[in-house]
Amino acid sequence: MNRFISSSWEVVKTIVIAGAVVFLVRSFLFQPFLVSGASMEPNIQESNYLIIDELTYHFREPKRGEVVVFRYPNDPSVFYIKRILGLPGEEVDVAGGVVAIDGDTVDERAYLKGAKTFNDVHIKLEPNAYFVMGDNRPNSFDSRSWGPVDRSLIVGRALVRLYPVTKIGIFPEEEYAL
Repeated sequence: MNRFISSSWEVVKTIVIAGAVVFLVRSFLFQPFLVSGASMEPNIQESNYLIIDELTYHFREPKRGEVVVFRYPNDPSVFYIKRILGLPGEEVDVAGGVVAIDGDTVDERAYLKGAKTFNDVHIKLEPNAYFVMGDNRPNSFDSRSWGPVDRSLIVGRALVRLYPVTKIGIFPEEEYAL
């Protein structure tokens, strides 16, 4: 009987420790994210399963060109995924299908794949404010519609795509130049 209790106690300890590790990793380091919607096509499609890095932005600020998951400013219970274009303190101009930051045109050829940018916008970003847009510009509800995203609402950056298996890979950590 003593042996059974000892073995059972070891199993319970292992389960508790494993549960604590999973909780800590999911809460503070990495989080799964299932994409819903077409705003990031063709680069990220609906039903793609991503791993979001929640740790990096504790050590550095988000960069232009990174794909981020954030809480929707008008309803923080809803999560969105978009690409960062404007950084805090910058002046963003969207006019005639061209995005300019502080007067310099943003080179978006790497990820837009020919999509046209509509809706003219001019905004000066406050400290801690980011201007985000989806890659599928005609079908993206983003900062052109509801304004910038506060830094406090950014959950993390897209790190890895796990599904579909034919597109498994790490998202590049490149900063897009002006």
